[in-house]
Amino acid sequence: MSTDVLIVDDDAAVREALAQTLELHDLAPRVAGSFIEAKDHITPDFPGVILSDIRMPGRDGFYLLEHTRKTDAELPVILLTGEGDIPMAVRAMGKGAFDFLEKPCAPDALLPVLTRALQTRALVLENRRLKRQLETGDAAARMLFGTSKLAEDLRERVRRVAAMGTDVLVSGPPGAGISKVAEVLHLMTPAGRGPYVKQPAAALDVDALDEALAAARGGSLFIEEITALPPQSQHALLDRLEDGAEARLIAGTTTDLARTAQDGRFYPELYYRLDVAPVRIPALSERPEDIPVLFRHYVAQAAEQSGIAAPDIAPDHLARLMAQDWPGNARSLMSAAMRFVLGMPDEVTRAADLGLSEQMAQVERSLLIAALGRQNGRASEAAKALKLPRKTFYDKLARYGIKPEDYRRGGEG
Repeated sequence: MSTDVLIVDDDAAVREALAQTLELHDLAPRVAGSFIEAKDHITPDFPGVILSDIRMPGRDGFYLLEHTRKTDAELPVILLTGEGDIPMAVRAMGKGAFDFLEKPCAPDALLPVLTRALQTRALVLENRRLKRQLETGDAAARMLFGTSKLAEDLRERVRRVAAMGTDVLVSGPPGAGISKVAEVLHLMTPAGRGPYVKQPAAALDVDALDEALAAARGGSLFIEEITALPPQSQHALLDRLEDGAEARLIAGTTTDLARTAQDGRFYPELYYRLDVAPVRIPALSERPEDIPVLFRHYVAQAAEQSGIAAPDIAPDHLARLMAQDWPGNARSLMSAAMRFVLGMPDEVTRAADLGLSEQMAQVERSLLIAALGRQNGRASEAAKALKLPRKTFYDKLARYGIKPEDYRRGGEG
């Protein structure tokens, strides 16, 4: 936590007395005799707080407060008030001052307020730092969700492997998000500013492999399901890597590649090359505590894509989700979130009991709702988007009990 306190007072004796008090209590005063002297310190990254007199010649404490609020509304300003200025200070609180103190100000009144303000400022700056990290540098935190120990271990492993710059093998069960982890590895590597080329292994004969490597030069080549790479291409890939390919290889697999190589179905030398920096994604069944976090994220994502307000998620619904094994992992949870947003039944508990016509009806209902959501509840526009006559569209709405007004969002006509 920073200890910086900017003292602004036109009275030199008051400034010096306040500065001495702060220094005696291990704080770091910066002094200014006017707003003009102080303004260069008032920046969004100023780590401390401001302690200012209200009554000063020229631009007073109110002007300083207003300027600070425009520069950084979360930079605390504590105002010092003389006798008779308390009503004025109370008004300042309404304008965003952190607190006010009467002069002369005893240390036991001043220091707790400064400590509280400094703690508030430290928290604001830390939250901003974390937000910048999420938005820019730390793709692992931004894109790989979960609060479990396994999820944190995965993010940390990805960070370490990305920094190594070596070729990587990403493995995990079907639907676990191998391609997402591959993308994060690319973004966090020094090659992250270069191209990111994604290719299914089965489509890569030797010529196509060379084209993909050329396209990924200076960046990363992600090969999906590396076990499907044709044998001739496996040998060629190892040769290119050992000759110094100018692209980082990220290989993905949902199988046990060690056993596949042992059984002679994958070139062992290529496996050993890739296994230097493996990343394994745990199944959802290994970390059920992450299911609520992931489901909420997928629901918000699905609602945005469909133009529908995200529905509330009841705790008992989350509990039922956590009780399931999710053999399809994140992919099937994502599908469940989309069905939840569209008002369709939970697949695991109900879809198996539905006949074909009932399942088709659920799909039709979901398409009608999605169209209304995208068109802000405008039924005529939704009918056009679905290429349906208006009467047919309204008949279908009536059949499923769908009301267009339920899908109108505020602020739009």
